[in-house]
Amino acid sequence: MWQLTSAVRFYPWGSRTVIPELLGQPSPAERPHAELWMGAHPDEPSLLGDGRPLDKAVTEEPDRLLGRAVVDRFGARLPFLMKVLAADAPLSLQAHPTTAQAEAGFAAEEAAGVPHGDPTRTFKDPWHKPELLLALTTFEALCGFRPVEESLHCLAKLQVPELKPTIAALARGGLRAAVPQLLALSAKRRAVLVQAVAESASRFVAAADPEFINTYRWAATLAEAYPGDPGVVISLMCNHLKLEPGEAVFLPAGNLHAYLSGAGVEVMASSDNVLRGGLTAKYVDLAALIEVLDFSDGRVPVLRPVLGPGGLRYPVPVEEFDLTRIQLDSGAGSLTTAGPQVLLCTEGQAVFSAADGELVLERGQSAFVPAGEPVSARGPAVLYRTTTNLG
Repeated sequence: MWQLTSAVRFYPWGSRTVIPELLGQPSPAERPHAELWMGAHPDEPSLLGDGRPLDKAVTEEPDRLLGRAVVDRFGARLPFLMKVLAADAPLSLQAHPTTAQAEAGFAAEEAAGVPHGDPTRTFKDPWHKPELLLALTTFEALCGFRPVEESLHCLAKLQVPELKPTIAALARGGLRAAVPQLLALSAKRRAVLVQAVAESASRFVAAADPEFINTYRWAATLAEAYPGDPGVVISLMCNHLKLEPGEAVFLPAGNLHAYLSGAGVEVMASSDNVLRGGLTAKYVDLAALIEVLDFSDGRVPVLRPVLGPGGLRYPVPVEEFDLTRIQLDSGAGSLTTAGPQVLLCTEGQAVFSAADGELVLERGQSAFVPAGEPVSARGPAVLYRTTTNLG
């Protein structure tokens, strides 16, 4: 087993306090710390104690580090990526493709010779990217499309004349008609529409009208940050999710979502395929986005843990990853798993024992344990463990 040295990603939407405090660094930091990456993603692989990048080590010793079952299913790569995500401002409105869509899109762009570093490149790899977000603090997000009847009421209540074509499209053809209609608007019409929506939403918020108040508040906030962005109007048709610490949400392929605020542990299939739909200055591939979006409507369930081996497990319907929250006491308990595991300590001090000796993790530190490696741990400490979900 190895302690990991992992990189922080700095984006404007990040927090200057959450990740620095987790890592025991001065807070508030000079730069916003957005994500702490723990894994073998080639863009930012963690380093093992012997100095090797984890992705290189996996390539050199796949059977030893991953186990034969993982190599047979996913090849010589760690199939998951674990992050701590801390948002003080909203992320972009986005969705991720299915495996079939990712394979087809990646092959097409490879054949066309689109460079991997090109900002207009849409498919960075041939893999899907389902995600699980477990809240460490109160966490707010837009997640999937709310029931169409509710969206119609939410839009009509604003009494914005410029919204009439969108309302008509939604009533006539559902979300599959309304969303492309918004994305196809000219820049001038977008600007007028978004400003009118923001002004009306602000009036309802100022009047403390409780119906849709969080939706309207966020729409006004988003319009201020992204004037003229159709994502502001699309946000009105999305579920507004508020997670309390310990609650989670699973985001399958095609789910349109945007993280708004808060901190959490995020686990995903190790992919970089992100198709943006708004609330961003980055490239938006409208055709590809429409192709991958899941236009079904309804509530998105909040995921609560079940008791599993070693702790509280958050079950997901994918094979790439599995997340468990482990509360360690002073007694030693087994943490051995069939697949490889990444362990993050968020509270206390965890002492691990394996054949190669002991390893101590303080708050904010993480470790990699090879597949099947017998390992036990004692605390008191709180750990988050990511491993694979095969079998």
